[in-house]
Amino acid sequence: MLGRMIRVVFGFAVACLAAGLTIVLFVTTPVELASTPSNAFRDTLSANALLALAAATHSAVFAAPFALIGAVIGEWRRLTHWTYYALVGIVIAGLGFLAQYWSEGGAQASIVNNYALVAFLTMGFVGGVIYWLMAGQFARVDQEPRTPDLGKPRSNDTPRVVPSKS
Repeated sequence: MLGRMIRVVFGFAVACLAAGLTIVLFVTTPVELASTPSNAFRDTLSANALLALAAATHSAVFAAPFALIGAVIGEWRRLTHWTYYALVGIVIAGLGFLAQYWSEGGAQASIVNNYALVAFLTMGFVGGVIYWLMAGQFARVDQEPRTPDLGKPRSNDTPRVVPSKS
């Protein structure tokens, strides 16, 4: 039980880091990083790394209750397919997008545009798949095997008598 909880928390932390890096790559594209002059590359890279950590922290704070629900359902139902965790990540990111939209003031520029929506949904997809890689695919492995009590015969252990056609 403790090992399973550690695995889930570790998977969530790595998924949040991957989601933070994904959203930063929508802000500063790899093409922009590649075109950065060599004397400023280290500063640009460290600034984007700090931005990714901040985005990961923000994502973790928002996603924690929803991810906990998704992880509990995945562990309880022993779901080990990546699509479940990817869909849970996309739903959580969609809720984050809606929360961002609902918290906007009237004078602010709106977040509602295709680029922001794609960024959020990609962030959720990447976070869900990374969670699956780190923890979700092992949902069935950590649980105790369900072995029958060897002292009592089970109903399906008794031989069945099939009437013969004579």
